[in-house]
Amino acid sequence: IADRAARLAQVQALLRSRLTVGGTTLRLSTEDSDGWWWLMESPDGNAARLLLAALAAPEWKDEVPKLVSGHLARQKAGAWATTTANLWSVLALEKFAAKFEAVTVAGRTRLQWGTAASVVTWPPANDPATLTLPWPAAPTPLSVTHEGSGRPWITVQALAAVPIKVPLEAGYRITRSLAAVERKTPDVWTRGDIVRVRLEIEAGADMAWVVVNDPLPAGAAPLGGGLGRDSAMAVRGERREGSGWLAFEERALEAYRAYFEWLPRGRHVVEYTMRLNSAGRFALPGARVEAMYAPETFGERPGEVIEVRP
Repeated sequence: IADRAARLAQVQALLRSRLTVGGTTLRLSTEDSDGWWWLMESPDGNAARLLLAALAAPEWKDEVPKLVSGHLARQKAGAWATTTANLWSVLALEKFAAKFEAVTVAGRTRLQWGTAASVVTWPPANDPATLTLPWPAAPTPLSVTHEGSGRPWITVQALAAVPIKVPLEAGYRITRSLAAVERKTPDVWTRGDIVRVRLEIEAGADMAWVVVNDPLPAGAAPLGGGLGRDSAMAVRGERREGSGWLAFEERALEAYRAYFEWLPRGRHVVEYTMRLNSAGRFALPGARVEAMYAPETFGERPGEVIEVRP
C-alpha cells in the first residue's frame, strides 16, 4: 500500500509539472506531441480526462476550478477538437456540475473593495457578468458576499498602468541584450551607430499565435525592411533559434514585432538590427511577449534607459 501511495504521488507530481495554467487558460507542456489521431487521442481529450480524474481526487480540489475554466476556454466554435474529446468533456462537466453546481445561482452578489462597491443580480443581463472596481488608495482586501441560493464562481483580474520594476513571468520569460554592429566610440552609443538587439524567450508551454513586442528609441530606424537607405550588410548575421513558426515581422518606427503562428515549449531567439538616428536620453517601455488569444499568458521585462550622444 505504501508503494502504491508513493507511485500515485509521483504520477500526480508529474501531471502538475506538465500543466501550464494562467488566468483562464489551460495547456499541457507536451501538447505538440500529444495529438495521436490514429488512436483518436488529442490534447483536448487529455485535459478532459484529467478533469474527470481530478474531481475524484481530494488532493486536486484546489486545481478543479482552474481546470474547468481552462478546459472550457479550449473550445473552438463551441466544441473541442475531436469526437472523443467532446465525449470525455461532457462526462467531466456533468460530473462537475452534479458536485458543485447542483443548485441554481439566484440572488445578489456584492463586491466591496475599499470604498467602491458593485452588485450583480442573478441571472445577470450579460453572460458572463463583468464588474469593474477602481484601485483603492490604500491596500485593502477584496470582499465578495453572495445573498441567495447557489454558489457563483468569480475570476479576478488586476490591471494597473504602472511601470514594472522586476520581470513578470506568467508562462514566458524574456531577456534582452544589445550588441554593436557599427560603433563610432567604444562603450558609448552615438548618433548613427547600428545596434543588434537580441531577444531570448523561454516558453513554458506550446501556444499558437504569440507576439513579441520590443519598443525602439525615438527616431531609431529598424533595418532589414528593404526601404531606401536600408543596409543589407548591416542585417547579415541576424540569428533565429528555436522551432517556432514565424508568420510575420513588423519593423515599425516605434517597435519591432514578431508574430509566431506557433511557438512551442522551450528556448527561442529573435534578433533584429536598428540604426540610432536621434541623440538624447530615451526611457523605453518594457519588452513583452504575449499569447494573443490568451493574454493572461505573457512575459515582460522592465524598460531600460539608452543614451545616444550627438
